[in-house]
Amino acid sequence: MKRIRSLATGDSMARQHELEIVKSLIIFPSLKIFEYDSYEAEAEVLKYKNPDEPMNMRIKDLMGRMTLLEKIGQMVQLDRTAATPEIMRDYSIGSLLSGGGSTPLPQATAEDWINMVNGFQNGSLSSRLGIPMIYGIDAVHGHNNVYKATIFPHNVGLGATRDPALAKRIGAATALEVRATGINYAFSPCIAVCRDPRWGRCYESYSEDPTIVREMTEIIPGLQGDLPLNSRKGVPYVASNKVAACAKHFVGDGGTTKGINENNTVIDRHGLFSIHMPAYYDAIRKGVATVMVSYSSWNGEKMHANRDLITNFLKDTLKFRGFVISDWQGIDKITTPIHANYTYSVLKSVEAGIDMVMLPFNHTEFIDILTSLVEKNFIPMSRIDDAVRRILRVKFTMGLFENPMADQTYMHHLGGQMHRDLAREAVRKSLVLLKNGQNADSPLLPLPKNASRILVAGTHANNLGYQCGGWTIAWQGLSGNNLTYGTTILNALSTAVDPSTEIVYSENPSSDFVKSNNFDFAIVAIGEPPYAETKGDSMNLTIMEPGPSTISNVCGGVKCVVITITGRPVVMEPYLPQIEALVAAWLPGTEGQGIADVLFGDYGFTGKLARTWFKTVDQLPMNVGDAHYDPLFPFGFGLTTEPVKEM
Repeated sequence: MKRIRSLATGDSMARQHELEIVKSLIIFPSLKIFEYDSYEAEAEVLKYKNPDEPMNMRIKDLMGRMTLLEKIGQMVQLDRTAATPEIMRDYSIGSLLSGGGSTPLPQATAEDWINMVNGFQNGSLSSRLGIPMIYGIDAVHGHNNVYKATIFPHNVGLGATRDPALAKRIGAATALEVRATGINYAFSPCIAVCRDPRWGRCYESYSEDPTIVREMTEIIPGLQGDLPLNSRKGVPYVASNKVAACAKHFVGDGGTTKGINENNTVIDRHGLFSIHMPAYYDAIRKGVATVMVSYSSWNGEKMHANRDLITNFLKDTLKFRGFVISDWQGIDKITTPIHANYTYSVLKSVEAGIDMVMLPFNHTEFIDILTSLVEKNFIPMSRIDDAVRRILRVKFTMGLFENPMADQTYMHHLGGQMHRDLAREAVRKSLVLLKNGQNADSPLLPLPKNASRILVAGTHANNLGYQCGGWTIAWQGLSGNNLTYGTTILNALSTAVDPSTEIVYSENPSSDFVKSNNFDFAIVAIGEPPYAETKGDSMNLTIMEPGPSTISNVCGGVKCVVITITGRPVVMEPYLPQIEALVAAWLPGTEGQGIADVLFGDYGFTGKLARTWFKTVDQLPMNVGDAHYDPLFPFGFGLTTEPVKEM
């Protein structure tokens, strides 16, 4: 409150009179004796609203004003479909998210997203203490839930680039596109070390090699901004035009038995710490704001209940000062069946050190149970305070108390040409040339642009959804060309060739058709259908039908280059003798021109395998450095070509 100045400064009677007035204002708040600026008066009293106060003082001041219910509300994250502005206000909910494919409208615009986010934020700001919420989304290869956003190659492709600076630029571009929709928190990057390609999330992993995964954590300062000099280790940092990042999934998610999603990682402590943990050291050193816990178990113990690794190691040893968040219904899965004993799940997860819980639907059940556990002394108040302090630290760091509302400043960045050009560059650099001609003296690539007739075939040649993979518009991805804006491989090839060249497209031509049409060469794009998480687990790792017969029909009749559009190495050895040239294109995203750029020699092939390419699935798991290492193409393999000089 502003000091009420006495007319007779220094007069003790006047000072006494001032005190009586202040008392009457407290007892009768509607009593208008003096006119003063209520906002300024409030700001002077409420330290937490004063940006000039040190952050720790603001956190301490705010926490001193919070009730237990308000503190527990901050620990809740709900999906947007389970929230209203009134729920945000009445329960002081800390965070919202959009799950995969959870959008305000089909083909929602940036303005639609902003209006939705602001509607919820207004609810949060109208709560008793006005604590702003943070809104999260799975922006894992660009802002991939959003119509017209730039879709970058999935991490498996970025690992093949061996280019941390590129990852950082992609992080910066993604941050701008996320901010373009009013969102300020990305559940990215996935720093899993995928040790078995049968895992349905292997494409979210940069490599089987922890060294490459560590290098690619450069995406974090891209998303969040570069740490200021002399920053304290472990303290989160998010610049004003950036987003909070999330290193996930802590820890060992990529090492489960047979690659089964959410399963058990059987490995000793040394193995866990030498393979799966190192990238977290880098993430924390680079100021990552949040860490998401893995569904998986380590030697039979659910990670969502692992106090030793979450509290004792991540928080106490590594000095991580951001907040730890659960995965979607992650605490429910502590028990089998799911949600069988929710009180136990809440107790074990909060005890373990989880600060924010991605419920994501039933807030009253969680709040009631956690309140009861605290009131009955099963969970100490100090554990609640630790969680809330960490959540508020991230919010203050992000400047949310000063600038809680989304605006339209960044809208023009969504799907902007600079970002599409960057994605195209990433596609070029991610391509790995596995075979080029039947011998080194007769390479097929680069292809001539002025050929007479070219056949383009395969399930993936003219399918943007397949090209982007899972986590694109919908959680599991989509098929077809109307899901978002982008360039298919077929369209890219058509644009790249000489105007006089005839391109014939047939998804699955017969061998007679191929032999009777006098093609100069053929380009065949085959691969996997889109998938995400458990639905992507595969014990056979085969390409989808009719891919094998397309290879046989086309490559049996004309020289062909086969492009694999997959989230991981797949069975290719049986087809290799028929194939003249083989290119691993991973899941390249919306900018298919990057493939044409390299096929026709505008740029050379430079990508190197960040994953071992096996011969048969019976060899799995097989990783570089294993005693019995007999791959089809070894880790680090990748043929190169030189760009064609224009005459």
